[in-house]
Amino acid sequence: RAAGVDVLIFDHHEPKDALPACAALVNPKLGPDHHYLCSAGIVFKVCHALLKTRPVEGFDLREILDLVALATVADIVPLVEENRTLVLHGLRQMERTRWSGLAALKEVAAVRTPIRPGDVGFRLGPRLNAAGRLGTAEAALELLLTDDPDRARRLAAELETANRERQTVEKRTAAEAEVQLAEWFDPAEHCAIVVGAPGWHPGVVGIVASRLAKKHHRPAVVIGFDETGTGKGSGRSIEGLSLVAGLGQCGHLLDKFGGHEMAAGLTIEQAHLDDFRVAFLAAARALLTDEQLRPRLHLDCEIALADLDFETLEHHDLLQPFGQANWQPQFLVCGVHPTDEPQILKEKHYRLRLRQDGTQHDAIYFNAPVGELPRTPWDIAFRLERNEFRGQISVQMQVTAIRAAKPS
Repeated sequence: RAAGVDVLIFDHHEPKDALPACAALVNPKLGPDHHYLCSAGIVFKVCHALLKTRPVEGFDLREILDLVALATVADIVPLVEENRTLVLHGLRQMERTRWSGLAALKEVAAVRTPIRPGDVGFRLGPRLNAAGRLGTAEAALELLLTDDPDRARRLAAELETANRERQTVEKRTAAEAEVQLAEWFDPAEHCAIVVGAPGWHPGVVGIVASRLAKKHHRPAVVIGFDETGTGKGSGRSIEGLSLVAGLGQCGHLLDKFGGHEMAAGLTIEQAHLDDFRVAFLAAARALLTDEQLRPRLHLDCEIALADLDFETLEHHDLLQPFGQANWQPQFLVCGVHPTDEPQILKEKHYRLRLRQDGTQHDAIYFNAPVGELPRTPWDIAFRLERNEFRGQISVQMQVTAIRAAKPS
């Protein structure tokens, strides 16, 4: 509006109604370029174009790059092409943000410099989304709009409380979903997961579906039914199965559905749940091969412990920011031995000290299968992280999987 024109942003479809006079339509889905941008990225591009011809005195568009980065990462759009540039500079701007709400959110989420996409995806984003998942998103919106630091801190505290409540609801729903699975699911026979129950909150079914899909390596649909028997569900997929295609084969049982290959939403009546489960499992069986049903770990490079130094870390970090479609490299080190017994942290993590050809290195294994480590020596899949603690920087191995070393 500052440039004297109304701009309508559409990131999916053309508007059905006539446009207002003096309005511009921007829809990147209609052209060959910029499909990767989220709505905030589109708005940034439009503002950038307008400000080139009609500058606004005292306004620096770079100061909103932190909000663009927040939206881009949280919306899980590909971090490719211009998105990489927007997020790279947006995260740097976030470290010195001028927005009271974002500063307060960083504080309650314990986000420290340097800020990485993971801080946005796993700390800031979930707290902003928490209010909307269990109620309305008004607190999150007000947090981003307020200029009052005290009000920002109060709102951030509310979102922190809402996020903890969301985690409690999510854990309870996930546990109940696993109980349902135990009654019928056989990974040797079934190619997908469909679970549902009255009372499951629609704000957490997507998160639970994501957890089930990751844990069992199966497309998963989780549905919560209200008191009228109407269910709202969310699905997450694995590589090889388009959820939209799978749901399309079950469309006669659904009130509506939509989404993309890896994530989708649906509405269904409870009376159709059993038939939908049968139909969706049959669709998954037809669309997935046995090879796709076996989980695979993608490894980018084999490396030796002796090469895990600051020079390697610097080259690694030049590939930042990591995220959707620009995945963080995953390395393999072979034939390593633990120097002593692994240290168990919080009953679910391992701290390891590893040895290979005279070189030793520390590693951390989050959410490890405690008590189930294979025989030594080990082959270890891991990611590199820059670890900063009490002013000291170290190169940390973040383990993703361990297996018994294959004979050379």
